Order: sequence, then C-alpha cells, then structure tokens
Amino acid sequence: MTLSHADVQAVAPALNKYAQDRLLGEVWKRPGLAARDRSLVTLAALIARNQAVELSFHISLALDNGVKPAEIAETITHLAFYAGWGNAVTAVTVAKDVFAARKIGADQLPAASPALLPLNEAGEADRAKRVGEQFGAAFPGIVQYTTDVLFRDLWLRPDLAPRDRSLVTVSALIANGQGPQLAAHLIIGMNNGLTAAEVSEAITHLAFYVGWPNAFSALPVAKDVFEKRPK
Repeated sequence: MTLSHADVQAVAPALNKYAQDRLLGEVWKRPGLAARDRSLVTLAALIARNQAVELSFHISLALDNGVKPAEIAETITHLAFYAGWGNAVTAVTVAKDVFAARKIGADQLPAASPALLPLNEAGEADRAKRVGEQFGAAFPGIVQYTTDVLFRDLWLRPDLAPRDRSLVTVSALIANGQGPQLAAHLIIGMNNGLTAAEVSEAITHLAFYVGWPNAFSALPVAKDVFEKRPK
C-alpha cells in the first residue's frame, strides 16, 4: 500500500503542506547531510519502526539518490539484528516489489558469504573483554553471539561501509528510543568516519520521521559524546 500526495491532501491538508513545504522542500535539501545519507537514515527509521506504507517510496528515492541495491539489502540485513527480524522481513517484502519493478537482479545483490573486511583485532579484543567482564558470567549466550555474529561477521560485511552501518544503526536506535545503546554506537560511528555535524543533521532529519521526543532524547547523549571526543 502506498499513499499519494492527493490521498494525504484528502484527509489532512496541513500534513500534506508540511510534507511538501518543510520535509521534502526544505529538510531534504539541507546541506549538512548528503541526499544519499538522508535516504539511509530514513530507510533505517522506517524499517526500525516497521512503517511499511512509506517504505516503498523511500526505497525508490534511495535508489534515485545513489544508494545501491546491495546497500539497501545490507541495511535490511543489518537492521534485523538492531531492530528485529520481523521488521527486516517486512522490509524485504516491500523491497522485493521495488527491485522487481526496476529489474534489479541477483547480480546486484550482496553475496550471502562474502570475503569479510579486515578486523581491528585490538579494538574488538578490548570490546569483547569489557562486555565479557560485565555480562559474560550471567548472559554467556548473547555475549558470545555479539562477538561471533555481530562484530566478527555482520559489521565486516563489505557491501555496506562501516561508516554507513554506523549511520543506519544510530538512526535505528534513535527511532526506537534506545538511548542506553546510543552513546557506544555514536562513538563507533565517529571512529568509522561520521562527523559531529553529520550526526547533528541526522538527528534533525529523524525528528520528522520518528518524532520530536525521540530526537530530543538523543540530544544529551550525542552532546556528551561530542564533548568527550579528543579535539
């Protein structure tokens, strides 16, 4: 199911005006974040919140904005772990139709088991040690899967750059109000190449898609991370 501007106009004229004038006409054109990145942020928010009605339009827009089919596929796969399997499967059903309409075939999709990116052994050993000491005795299963599946596999898949994985992860966490996880992933994201200005603009963009309260809840967390970064 998709809605046209006329559909929205027929029910909520003011909403349609805000969408055309402020959201699409202004927010999407702000210079602080590339249109491609805005599409990744928006896709992450919609997938994380299982908002399928808008998803078809935004998958098409993402492709128009230069997001590759493989990157969309990897975003969906990545978010299965950060926003839930069911939400990812819902996104697959929407993306399938968009890909078919655009004649996107298997040759444009990522391999199931590609050669992985190099692992930062020292950084991952430090992360695993900290998490293991804090939670390993009480929750050995999830701690082991976090190491084996997430940080030694998923995050190393090559068809979505680490910086972009961080962008969609941070966006999904903000979308679902996951403040306790946000600081760690902002640090990872900035280590992966995200700038404070890009994070700031992503939060501004997300306010329109996930609501002002979720965006504002992210502000003190992000501010604290920014202030503690080495100058």
